[in-house]
Amino acid sequence: MTTFQDQVAVEATIAQAAWGRVFPAAMDAIAGCFARRETRATAAEMITGLLTEVDTRNCWTLAEALGHPGPHRLQHLLSRARFDHDRAREEIARLVVRELAGQDVVLVADETGDAKSSTDCVGAGRQYSGAIKGVGLCQVAVHLAAVTESVRVVIDRALYLPRDWAADEERREATGVPEGIMFATKLQQTAAMVKNALELGVRARWFAGDDVYSGRELRRSMREFGLGYAVGVSHTYTATDGAGRRWKARQMINKVLPHQWMRMQTGHGTKGTREYDWTWLDVRADDTPDGHGDDGTSVLVARRHRYTGEISFFRCWSTDDVTLAQLVEVICRRWRIEETFQLGKTFTGLDEGQVTCWNSWMRWSLFSLVASAVLALTAAATTMAGPAGPAHLVPLTCPELVRFLRVFVLTPPARDTEHTLHWMAWRRHHQAIARACHHRRHALQDQP
Repeated sequence: MTTFQDQVAVEATIAQAAWGRVFPAAMDAIAGCFARRETRATAAEMITGLLTEVDTRNCWTLAEALGHPGPHRLQHLLSRARFDHDRAREEIARLVVRELAGQDVVLVADETGDAKSSTDCVGAGRQYSGAIKGVGLCQVAVHLAAVTESVRVVIDRALYLPRDWAADEERREATGVPEGIMFATKLQQTAAMVKNALELGVRARWFAGDDVYSGRELRRSMREFGLGYAVGVSHTYTATDGAGRRWKARQMINKVLPHQWMRMQTGHGTKGTREYDWTWLDVRADDTPDGHGDDGTSVLVARRHRYTGEISFFRCWSTDDVTLAQLVEVICRRWRIEETFQLGKTFTGLDEGQVTCWNSWMRWSLFSLVASAVLALTAAATTMAGPAGPAHLVPLTCPELVRFLRVFVLTPPARDTEHTLHWMAWRRHHQAIARACHHRRHALQDQP
């Protein structure tokens, strides 16, 4: 046990030094996006506050944990402060590019939702979200992550505005949606984010996504950008074989002989190595951009569960010759974005903002993105710089890094008696005001 503790102590020292480099670098990167240094200092407080140990994360709880007398500074930062949050997001992406220099990057798109109680929240409407396991009143945002073999970092996000919501001028004005922001499909938002990431210097060869992101126009856009892709498709997806015949994916897979399936490892989980059976079939490309030739590798990849026999399908295209193992690696990296969502929702308040307006949502999601990026880059730097650990220790994870930072690096939440009593009185007073306002509004609405 002493050997394990010594190893952890060494990693903790390296992690502290890595945090001391990465976090200031992130704040320096976005320093020019603020009009006032006081606002910049408040932003740094909020980012570290998101990582502190609190029950929930919103302006009230974070302000109390940070020792503020009220939530006004944080609310001002999110809503009215002079702060170019779009430029800040680009600067963080450039920082990620520098940190991931020389690594093989896959751009991964996916969406996540946040349940809401009112359509007054920007973008809130009845729509499907896997996060709420069905159709419900929620906000949905599309995220783009840069995923390497060891690092996964969200570098962009776009709030999806349902068509009816985007066309409602009254709600747009009430929530401050810019005039230039119109309805866009999730595929259009993804294409715009990928294009922006490449313009910012992200060196990627591949794009990956689930079946939501398998539309022909998006695949054509990826080819125009010079990227290969590996996107999930349903079993009813129709592809054209080399002879020009059209087949549904579930029918085409019947052509595969038993010995043509290949078992490959797709990663290591808590219960051991994950293994699936894989195969592929040549198909004709249906997404060739104008002016481009038909060169490249176009295939339909199938994955079969080794126990249940359930088969999943992926449409893939590469600019060059590629092996099945390389495609499997790209497909498996898509799953990593789910881990970034879990990290953001558990430790950086990704879905806890309780914000209703455009600026507030963009800034809250940005600060959550920055906190998650700093965590991921710090953990990666610690793993790369640290000595090889014993076989009985798994590599340092972001959750373990957060636990270490809360004890040794981050300022603990303010919990002295006077401060706690002040906030108890402040909350109860403002809750009483809110209750009285609700009663008056209901009374006015009940009048004939």
